[in-house]
Amino acid sequence: MINPRKICIVTGTRAEYGLLFWLMKEIQAADGLQLQIIVTGAHLSSEFGLTSKQIESDGFVINKKVDMLLSSDTEVGITKSMGLGMIGFADALNDLNPDLMVLLGDRYEIFVAASAATVARICIAHIHGGETTEGAFDESFRHSITKMSHVHFTSTDIYRNRVIQLGEHPNRVFNVGAAGIDNIVRLQLLNKSQFQKEINFQLGKKNVLVTYHPVTLENRTAENQFQALLDVLAQEKTLKIIFTKANSDTNGRIINNMIDDFVTKYKDQSISFTSMGQLRYLSALQFVDGVIGNSSSGLIEVPSFKIGTVNIGDRQLGRIKTDSVIDCKPNQKSIKKAIIKLFSEDFKKKSKLVISPYGMGGAAKKIVTELEEISLDGILKKSFYDIEL
Repeated sequence: MINPRKICIVTGTRAEYGLLFWLMKEIQAADGLQLQIIVTGAHLSSEFGLTSKQIESDGFVINKKVDMLLSSDTEVGITKSMGLGMIGFADALNDLNPDLMVLLGDRYEIFVAASAATVARICIAHIHGGETTEGAFDESFRHSITKMSHVHFTSTDIYRNRVIQLGEHPNRVFNVGAAGIDNIVRLQLLNKSQFQKEINFQLGKKNVLVTYHPVTLENRTAENQFQALLDVLAQEKTLKIIFTKANSDTNGRIINNMIDDFVTKYKDQSISFTSMGQLRYLSALQFVDGVIGNSSSGLIEVPSFKIGTVNIGDRQLGRIKTDSVIDCKPNQKSIKKAIIKLFSEDFKKKSKLVISPYGMGGAAKKIVTELEEISLDGILKKSFYDIEL
């Protein structure tokens, strides 16, 4: 019998793991594939929920843990974390020796993993390449990971074309739709009673979910911009608010401390979570009126629930958006105007009619088919594919 192809999944955050969950399950079930898992970043930090335990409770075996997250989220701290990660991934990859590494997205942890795999001559498959987020340094990491990768799974045809524009051969670039849509299709979501019991919080007549992260290409704007949002929310006395805390980006801890202070002051009106997990997060989207913040989920997953998104600032600048997304500037006046629109009847009707450009699900199965069938012979030596002008 031919030895199964060893597929190494790397995950560094709760959100990323949620997007990879069904792919990991499909690899686990495939006869011709052997799943390896490397966990790193915020997964290994108690401050961010120690979500590696969730991975294990979901039935997965973690093969290696690369501890790289320092207590500092300054520019210097993040850079030093990347250095530690490079050292850890060198050892992990040497021990596991995978045939192919699967990476999703654009975070600095994933950039480090890709860099180590490149030096180790390990083939890389990249998910969600070709996208743009002009307000975050993830933009540069994402395109760099694309150039270090050999197989590509994009979420739309526009993004597929962009990966090809970067010089990747069309035969190795596949539009499979967004990985997160699989969760919407395949998870058995909680009903309203179950959800309220699960989070120990009663919803009201008006409800929103807030998920906000630093705009990492701006210099120390997190506090002022997020305060503008909190000031507007504080004026909405009948609004129930569910916060999900920021990730381990530069100045993320500033946002999380501000959330704690707000929830302490408005404890009857709000609640916060370090990590909701995909089940509770997606279940929430069934019952809230909209999502407010600057997370990619507001643009990719939320439209499938036929509700609106208030997208604040430039963090997601350049991503494909539906008519259910309201862009606004990171100041009180613009945010307040956007929230008023979010609750307007005309906008609610429009949101119910949107069709997501990110597919209808099935990404995990499509990816596994290619992981099983694609030839790895000579794949490390890439020629630059020139498009005809």
